[in-house]
Amino acid sequence: MHIEEWLETVPAVSVYLLVGIVIGLESLGIPLPGEIVLVSATLLAASQDHINPYILGTCAVAGAVIGDSIGYLIGRKGGQPLLAWLGRKFPKHFSAEHVATAERSFQKWGMWAVFVGRFIALLRIFAGPLAGVLRMPYWKFLIANVLGGIVWAGGTTAVIYSLGKVAEDWLKRFSWLGLVLALLFGLGSMMVMKWRSKKAKAAAVTAADSETAEPEPVPAGD
Repeated sequence: MHIEEWLETVPAVSVYLLVGIVIGLESLGIPLPGEIVLVSATLLAASQDHINPYILGTCAVAGAVIGDSIGYLIGRKGGQPLLAWLGRKFPKHFSAEHVATAERSFQKWGMWAVFVGRFIALLRIFAGPLAGVLRMPYWKFLIANVLGGIVWAGGTTAVIYSLGKVAEDWLKRFSWLGLVLALLFGLGSMMVMKWRSKKAKAAAVTAADSETAEPEPVPAGD
């Protein structure tokens, strides 16, 4: 069976559920490739008429907002011990350095760290639970959460779908290539965040060394 024929047999409801669940779990604090899934599903919608982009975008927004809200409640109840537990379970994502980077972002931007974090792979996982741990007022969190979910999920769906329709003929012949490009985009964003985390860690180590260094003795005057 040709790949195009196989894609036509994929039930639309399964695509909607997959997008909503994966994005919801990622927003809740579980490291999953939500952005890759959303981009891939939107490219699929651009080449398959039975997948409605409006329903797809709505499911993505709902998953983002609901997942972040659940993550907030879990973080508010679990507190700092929750971050320690996540660090042991997912050391690559919830290491002390990553947590410190996220906390600095919240200290700098406040409630808008939730909004901005929706567009950054690392903060997208942290935003909900960390906002709860830091006891951000829920009304502030909710405003930034809803706005971030609509702009990120809805905007991504609209932009990728529009680009996909423009290149529809190309996508029909090379649909697998669109998925590869989406994967490379997601991996690239992860590498950038990893590089920023290492840079922040090196700066913290340098600052700690300078604080602990003993001052040189001052020669006594004649």
